[in-house]
Amino acid sequence: MQNVLLVDGYNIIGAWPELRALKDRDLSAARDVLLEKMAEYRAYMDYRVIVVFDAHLVEGIEKKDLSYKVEVIFTRENETADERIEKLAQSLNNIKTQIHVATSDFTEQWAIFGQGALRKSARELRNEMLEIEKNINRDVKGIQERKPVSRIQLSDEVIKIFEKWRRGES
Repeated sequence: MQNVLLVDGYNIIGAWPELRALKDRDLSAARDVLLEKMAEYRAYMDYRVIVVFDAHLVEGIEKKDLSYKVEVIFTRENETADERIEKLAQSLNNIKTQIHVATSDFTEQWAIFGQGALRKSARELRNEMLEIEKNINRDVKGIQERKPVSRIQLSDEVIKIFEKWRRGES
């Protein structure tokens, strides 16, 4: 079964404290941080993730993009993210797919719930994301601790030179 997470982008940005604070200074940066987090979510949970943003907050017309292997949709003018999410939930819904919709919009939750999709509140998604980040950090730390120790004693200066070479720096 394939799991698909549809995310109401601006709704989540407005609901997560760290993104809401960032949005007040730089909306584009808040979008980028959300997309980075959703890329981590996608990789860790093995979900197809589609983030939908209302076009009225962005110049231009409808646009689809792939960022961090996360699908990003900016709606058409005069189309809300809620409307697009409902259409996506309907078109993607089949026996082999479970649709999850992340939004704290109560009306939207009822609309998608009626189509067989499962809802995730912004708070639930944030808590899940915090747990995923904690697990990733734990996994990385475990890998670093198992990293073999060099059998040849090298000075810090030589280690720095080797590291530069490894990175392709002169």
